[in-house]
Amino acid sequence: MKSTMYDICTIGHITLDKVVTAQSVKYMPGGTSFYFSKALRQFDVRYMLVTALAEKESHIVAGLREENIEVFSQNSPYTVYFENIYSANQDHREQNVLHKAAPFTVSQMPAIEAKYFHLGPLLSDDITVDLIKMLAAKGKVSLDIQGYLRYVKDQKVLYKDWEDKKEALPYIHILKANEFEMEVVAGTSDVIEGAKYLANLGVKEVIITLGSKGSLIYKDDHFYQIPAYKPTDVVDATGCGDTYMAGYLSQRVKGAGVQEAGEFGAAMATLKIQSSGPFSGDAEMVQEVLQYGECDREMIAQAIF
Repeated sequence: MKSTMYDICTIGHITLDKVVTAQSVKYMPGGTSFYFSKALRQFDVRYMLVTALAEKESHIVAGLREENIEVFSQNSPYTVYFENIYSANQDHREQNVLHKAAPFTVSQMPAIEAKYFHLGPLLSDDITVDLIKMLAAKGKVSLDIQGYLRYVKDQKVLYKDWEDKKEALPYIHILKANEFEMEVVAGTSDVIEGAKYLANLGVKEVIITLGSKGSLIYKDDHFYQIPAYKPTDVVDATGCGDTYMAGYLSQRVKGAGVQEAGEFGAAMATLKIQSSGPFSGDAEMVQEVLQYGECDREMIAQAIF
């Protein structure tokens, strides 16, 4: 029996999130895998989510399946629980962790074929390096690096460099980091130097997101400057990076170039930040932002050079 080839398979925990902003306190499911999955549900891609959570939170998976999202869920004693506290400008947050979940390993991974495997670790021991290597033999591996830089002490999320980066990064095709994460792993606040450092460790496409200033993508010794589109309102930044990556990969898997895919992801992130919870738009709304949205292309250049 021939197995299904997915365009994208995401691997990562769904979390329970408490999101604290200047406007409100809300409780909702979250995590890279959740926001990424929800962002893709209105797009024409063959998609699969691999996640793990406690049985008492199984209704979250049931809800995703009701939206025609394919999910493989492994059991875990606990579901990851995060508290996200945002500053007024939404570019910075404080995080606490009350529970961790079971890690993803080679032996537990279902037999899934995909063009892109997008990894969304939330903590440093979520996804083993052996699993990265196994997936890289099957398809292109995309990584949101944030989880590999996090550890928990007294329930607080703290950051340090990824010990396994030199072993793992040669197997990563696309890596996404924000400017703070880039500095932790690359040891520099210079975006150009940081991107080149990660590329020299083996990453084929390096994406550095710069919040409201835009993003930079480095591939084949070329820098692509991706502007940020101005939102009508800033409500909730949780999941913006995941939404950006959902847009980016959904276009790359269809053959779009780096600049086009980056701007598509940026437009999706702009729509997402205007409301609480996951991205709820569609391709037509994204095209409206791309065509009519206000962006300052000089801002991204000034942030980099």
